[in-house]
Amino acid sequence: MHISNIIATLHIAIRNNILHQLFIKMIREISERKKTKDRIEILKGVAIFSESNTLILNELATSLTEVEIEEFEEVFHKGDRLNAMYIIVSGSVIVHDDEHIFTKFGVNDFFGEYSLIDSSVRSATVTAQERTHLLRLNQEDFFKIMENNVEVSKAILKALIKRLRNNNILEEKLTKNQIKIVKQKKELEELNATKDKFFTIIAHDLKNPFNTVIGLTELLMERYNTYDISKIIEFIKQINKFSNNAFNLLEDLLQWAKSQTGRMEVKPERVDLYELFIENKNLLEDKSIKKDIKINVESISKEYAFIDRNMISTVIRNLLSNAVKFTKSGGEINLRTNKQGDHFKVEISDNGIGIPEENLIKIFKIDANISTLGTEEESGTGLGLIISKEFVEKNNGTISVSSKEGEGTTFQFTVPVYND
Repeated sequence: MHISNIIATLHIAIRNNILHQLFIKMIREISERKKTKDRIEILKGVAIFSESNTLILNELATSLTEVEIEEFEEVFHKGDRLNAMYIIVSGSVIVHDDEHIFTKFGVNDFFGEYSLIDSSVRSATVTAQERTHLLRLNQEDFFKIMENNVEVSKAILKALIKRLRNNNILEEKLTKNQIKIVKQKKELEELNATKDKFFTIIAHDLKNPFNTVIGLTELLMERYNTYDISKIIEFIKQINKFSNNAFNLLEDLLQWAKSQTGRMEVKPERVDLYELFIENKNLLEDKSIKKDIKINVESISKEYAFIDRNMISTVIRNLLSNAVKFTKSGGEINLRTNKQGDHFKVEISDNGIGIPEENLIKIFKIDANISTLGTEEESGTGLGLIISKEFVEKNNGTISVSSKEGEGTTFQFTVPVYND
């Protein structure tokens, strides 16, 4: 081959190789520009970079490193000193401490942003839930960009403040949920206490009177001809006493059960409080006369309240019955009303044996199990006071008690005034 042909062939080869290299370089540049453009779009969706200008985003995009993590592989472990932030391009990760999972991140989420400015060790472990593609921004690269661009620092600060606000909102929600949980726990405890009280009454307080009545009637049936008339009368009185106790307790249980299941509807109407006082005074007259207790009604007629008549009558009867039970022979009970704005304050006071101070705060609680014998060994369960509190509150009122041992007790409750 002629030397000139050889030289020409070499020129063509060299030119083709240069063109090939230029083509490869151009393809690479196009690919890098597209990669940078794609990364810029990803960075725009990251809160801490969303307000950065294109120039800064371009610098950040070119500083990012591609990271591929396999399923169940750790990105970093708790205690590691790895100063970098990660953005999830595809896949997902969990942030956890051993078995306890704090949160989960998916596509376009980011984590570890605090590590860009804080060199502390990692406080949790991050593990891929599936094959995950990440972009990593190292702290060192970030510092270089931030040194030359004050706007990056401003954007980061704004984003972190926003993140902190969001955390505060989340904390507020968690606090509210915690309060709700505590409230629900308290309600559950009250329900359990109600259930326990109910079964205690059935198993003990309601069972005992019937056992006594059954025992006395069996004695009368088997040996009536061996007893004189005075003994038989004594047995009959005992049967009557324990039957009445059981009936009153059963009546309280039925009322209480209705109120607990929400089947007791409140039906307010215009009611004369004086009439309710007199009705209930008459109902308890036999007991009060036997104990030589004087009941004074210091109220006037035509003081109308807007109440459920049966409910408030039950309250008055329970409180008046308690006053008779815990007042000694020769004592005195006073019923009075006092109008205070749009409510009447009803007061039932006695000069009986009083209530110990440690029992005052428990007296309206179902789980307190306060049961005290009366001055003549009258029994009770304390259920009447629980019912009274519920009935007063259902009628938009409040109830309270004050007492001093040896001097007496005063119950006060309020009810709405009837307005024409």
